[in-house]
Amino acid sequence: MAQKLQDAGFEVEFRNAEDENALAGDAQTEALSIFITTHIGADELDRFPNLKMIATRSTGFDHIDLTETTKRSITVSTVPFYGANTVAEFAFALILTLSRRVYDAYDRVRETGSFSQSGLRGFDLSGKTIGVVGTGHIGVHAIKIAKGFSMNVLAFDAFQKDGLDKEMGFTYVPFNELLNKSDIVTLHVPYNPHTHHLVNKDNIHEFKKGAYLINTARGAVVETEALVAGLADKTLAGAGLDVLEEEGDMQDDERLFSLPHPQEEELETTLANHYFIDHPRVVVTGHIAFDTQEAIERILNTTVENLSAFVAGKPENVVKPK
Repeated sequence: MAQKLQDAGFEVEFRNAEDENALAGDAQTEALSIFITTHIGADELDRFPNLKMIATRSTGFDHIDLTETTKRSITVSTVPFYGANTVAEFAFALILTLSRRVYDAYDRVRETGSFSQSGLRGFDLSGKTIGVVGTGHIGVHAIKIAKGFSMNVLAFDAFQKDGLDKEMGFTYVPFNELLNKSDIVTLHVPYNPHTHHLVNKDNIHEFKKGAYLINTARGAVVETEALVAGLADKTLAGAGLDVLEEEGDMQDDERLFSLPHPQEEELETTLANHYFIDHPRVVVTGHIAFDTQEAIERILNTTVENLSAFVAGKPENVVKPK
């Protein structure tokens, strides 16, 4: 990426996102390239008075305050299509880990040397019903993979694509019906005010008894307290989670627990996340669904193209505030 940017005529400075001075700011910077772990709001923007463009190396942009960037006439560009197949494939990696007890079997051999099959019986995906929430680029790939496993596919999308259901052989249904009828529910929606806690205390018990929930979208699409309740009373048989609410605090428990007055809700969420990690039928991974060599190359290439297009006066993949 560095060479490509330099070849395009950019003067580049790399900063470690984990460095507390990464956003120290300066008067010269005209463009920032960030990832989802870097929050950009009014305070951060104040440190870059000459900023004209933000190129986020992600599809999502909820880590950027669009009200502030719009107010300051700062262009925000994303990478809209880098991981459609990548994330869908990982969702099925989580599904297969749960359906065939892959981790349990591996852990038994590693820890005890035992090749006993006791307690490791799984279930077929063929003939099961999967509910795909969101039929954008990632959701469509998830549907393609599910059809390859001979699964029945239900889908929910607030903005249904005309003809897509007939073309791909799935059925659009209301959200609650999808929860009622699906053996597995996989989430592929962006995070925004409309999808915040899409799965919540009011609908967690609408899930089919013994279903599995897969979340490779964003942590806050699922209300943590609701997921704990669904697992505790066995409404849900298990879950595959690549994302969690308050992921940042999971990485910095010492800071959270040492605060003189930690926010009760924040603390409860972090403790619940540990519950998921310790749960025998929950698989938790560290937000890696996007992370393949091919996807990273697509991210970097598109980011360079976004920056170059902006300099050329023809910005691409621009986020338009609603």
